[in-house]
Amino acid sequence: MDNIHAPTVPSGPSSRPITNGNAKNLSFAELSQKKDDMEAELKALSGVLDSHGVDMDTPLTRDGFPRADIDVAQIRTTRSRIIHLRNDYKDLMGAIEKHLHEHFASLEDTDDLPTGRTGAGMLGDSIAPTLDEPFARVNSVVPASPAYTAGLKAGDEIRNFGYVNRANHDGLKKVAECVQGNENQNILVKISRPGEATRRQELQLMLTPRQNWGGRGMLGCHILPI
Repeated sequence: MDNIHAPTVPSGPSSRPITNGNAKNLSFAELSQKKDDMEAELKALSGVLDSHGVDMDTPLTRDGFPRADIDVAQIRTTRSRIIHLRNDYKDLMGAIEKHLHEHFASLEDTDDLPTGRTGAGMLGDSIAPTLDEPFARVNSVVPASPAYTAGLKAGDEIRNFGYVNRANHDGLKKVAECVQGNENQNILVKISRPGEATRRQELQLMLTPRQNWGGRGMLGCHILPI
């Protein structure tokens, strides 16, 4: 007899390594991939609930008995998986945030090193002989968004966004064009970040615009012209 408790969508890759402490051994790219996998599975599981016309809070009983108009066993299994995934996702985002904090801490410790260092996904301090004037300021960043993953923070001042700078941004219209034309492609973003007293950090970040990350737009941040 078929197992009536089996979900109608694949359970996807196990997210258990996040809860048993192995996330610290993963690279930033691997953490990002896990995040994408979890988001995809959560979306699929949500589709299962939608197909039954229910959500996480819809009652599954009527007059004290399981409802006959829906697959109660399937819905319970799907809800349970969603709850587990949400908990794992929270732990995963904590690991990603810790990774980013450690990265920026390492940058502060190596301010005296020669410029031009590169790394996967995020580039280190790079103070060029001449810097373009900032043309935009990051007003807010949504957690788990592409902007958040790249390392952008509220208050960052944008000097360059790909090929866009102060001379050609056209009221940020060129930024929108750059994003639309580079979906799922790396964009080099040069920023100036306020620090303690008058000290500032000059950083280069790799930002990858993408759809379906769980929020609006392809960046997950709000920027304003300066």
